[in-house]
Amino acid sequence: MGALHEGHISLLGISKRTIGATVCSIFVNPTQFNDPADFQKYPVTLEKDIAMLEKAGVDFLFLPDFAEMYPDGIKDLEKYDLGSLETLLEGKYRPGHFQGVCQVMHRLLDKVRPDDLFMGSKDYQQCIVVQRLLDIIELPIVLHRCPIIRESDGLAMSSRNLRLSPSQRANASAIYRALMTIKTGYTGQPVPSLIDNAAHILEAAGFRIDYVSVADAFTLEPIPGASPKGAVALIAAFQGDVRLIDNMVL
Repeated sequence: MGALHEGHISLLGISKRTIGATVCSIFVNPTQFNDPADFQKYPVTLEKDIAMLEKAGVDFLFLPDFAEMYPDGIKDLEKYDLGSLETLLEGKYRPGHFQGVCQVMHRLLDKVRPDDLFMGSKDYQQCIVVQRLLDIIELPIVLHRCPIIRESDGLAMSSRNLRLSPSQRANASAIYRALMTIKTGYTGQPVPSLIDNAAHILEAAGFRIDYVSVADAFTLEPIPGASPKGAVALIAAFQGDVRLIDNMVL
């Protein structure tokens, strides 16, 4: 959705090493914002974005406008069966968000028809939702979940970081510390205690928490303890009015 940073550029690098032509799309999608004010505040840095893409050697930039993506407007749009993903974590706190993600992703993928799709893992739940979308629409596209790119203090790179004040930016690295606390203690401490400890770290840094969760890595259902199938720690919290998300595979 624009406001590009090195995390986005890393996806281009992985794509260029993996396949042939690389297409990047930029479109700030209104249907995935359940808060209209958040949509209005989303950073737009198109001139800078294009310069970064040119430097990174992207082959094509797909830059649609609203009318191209939603020629009939955004009322009565299609719905997708996402199961419990729509009520857990981001689904719970941002109702309608993942329907919006699927609506725009379906359009982007249908127009571009890529063989491979490269997405950053910072939006962990979104990656799972997009894989569900690919299964539903039966397009032969391989989803590649790529590593989170972090700042030197551990904060996951995000377009929303541009909205943090200097003091909020300093506090924001507490998300990474909280995740590391969970990861370090995961095999030896009760999960509820790990979640409580992580919450204390966030609150001490001035965060207002939506959730701290330890969940099954595939279903995102909360789990009570260590899981042989794989687990992930996920956090969403506000620093001021800026909502940040992050995760760490355990």
